[in-house]
Amino acid sequence: MDSARTEEVTHQDRADRPGGAGGARGAGGIALGLIPVRVDGRPERGGRGFPSAVRGDGRVPGVDGLRALAVVLVMTYHLEPDLLPGGALGVDVFFAISGYVITRLLVAEFGRSGDVAMRAFYWRRWLRLVPALLAVCATCAVLALTTRLPSFERAWTAIAVSATFLMNIVRATQSGTYSSDLSLLSHTWSLGVEEQFYLLWPPLLLLLLRRVGARAVLLWTTTLCLLPLIWRAVLWNPTAAHRIYNGMDTRADQLLTGALLALVVARLHADDPRLAALRRWAGRLAWPALALLALIVAVVPMTGTSAWTMPWYTVGFLVAAVLSATLVASLELGPRTRLSRALSLAPLVWVGRNLSYGLYLWHYPLTRLMKDLGLDAWHGPATFAASLAAAVASHYLIERPLTRRGRQVRPPGKDARTPAARTPDARTPAGHTPAGHVADGRGGQGVQGGGPVRCER
Repeated sequence: MDSARTEEVTHQDRADRPGGAGGARGAGGIALGLIPVRVDGRPERGGRGFPSAVRGDGRVPGVDGLRALAVVLVMTYHLEPDLLPGGALGVDVFFAISGYVITRLLVAEFGRSGDVAMRAFYWRRWLRLVPALLAVCATCAVLALTTRLPSFERAWTAIAVSATFLMNIVRATQSGTYSSDLSLLSHTWSLGVEEQFYLLWPPLLLLLLRRVGARAVLLWTTTLCLLPLIWRAVLWNPTAAHRIYNGMDTRADQLLTGALLALVVARLHADDPRLAALRRWAGRLAWPALALLALIVAVVPMTGTSAWTMPWYTVGFLVAAVLSATLVASLELGPRTRLSRALSLAPLVWVGRNLSYGLYLWHYPLTRLMKDLGLDAWHGPATFAASLAAAVASHYLIERPLTRRGRQVRPPGKDARTPAARTPDARTPAGHTPAGHVADGRGGQGVQGGGPVRCER
């Protein structure tokens, strides 16, 4: 659930205009409508058909507000599961947002430099995610060594599994009740899903962008979205719930749905009528999508066995992802709608942008700590307050300093391997320096091209 970060990229503001710096032209090619073609009339290959990977200034405050609501849902669910039986749906929302933003950044970088600096990508990913997680694990280790609190006495297995992003894999192999040895940090299963997805999707997307055209990239991504749905149907039986719920292979469609949305938006020019249609339909469907998500939160239990179990564990994950992606599309393409304005309130945006990762990391072990300390009467408020304090400390002492350090990272050997860095490209008008690499890590920033763009994650 690594959805709580601010990513900064740079871009040419001509990216929205056909034939601009981010347009559909490639080296040796001209742009006809939306289909990049070469002068010999053949379609341009290698992912050149994504002219609008970064649109406008790239800031989507409403998505940050949505992220803040999602983390509050998860926290409330863990504190009072009877109050919000489906509150764990917040994780599904995070997955869709994560897939969207990561893919958007990767396609933007490829569109401007002709490649993706994978080493820099993973280095910034490490800086943004791992130190904050290790701080939580270290705190749990100190409490395990210095106290006899019940939740921390057998914390070592949970600490080791969480620190290596393997919680989802271990949980997927368990049947019946989850092991109590993992319970202290069991919420880190979602971090495992995302990080395993990040190991596979960026290289695969880069391969597709290099080898096939934009339509084929969209087709492959759509196909990949459907495979986990089929796989869940094959795996389903009442004893396979843990396997389906925790597996990266069985949850990947939620991240890929966000990725597909990013590719569709990047595929369309700012003046394309299909983009206008997408904006219009996303706006119309946003409120119904939000209402359906709210109904799921209120009605569908995420644990135990009920009439909802089989449909939710097979089709429901993809439904939640599509509804979440609909909201993201509306917030991205319709920043002046009522929903977008409501989710763009400054407190929501600030919490979603800066604290949601820390809140997610800290709230669950703090929930156990409050119970061990006998604060049952003030359990909920005390946990929320302690989680907020810990998240603020994590943001200012760990996450923000390391994010700034990540901005200094430059793709190794860029001049030697990026055509745009050596010779003028048809996408970069003469006299303009090609835009610097897109910061695919947490808060990374290029140093060339247009002004900074924050793509909130």
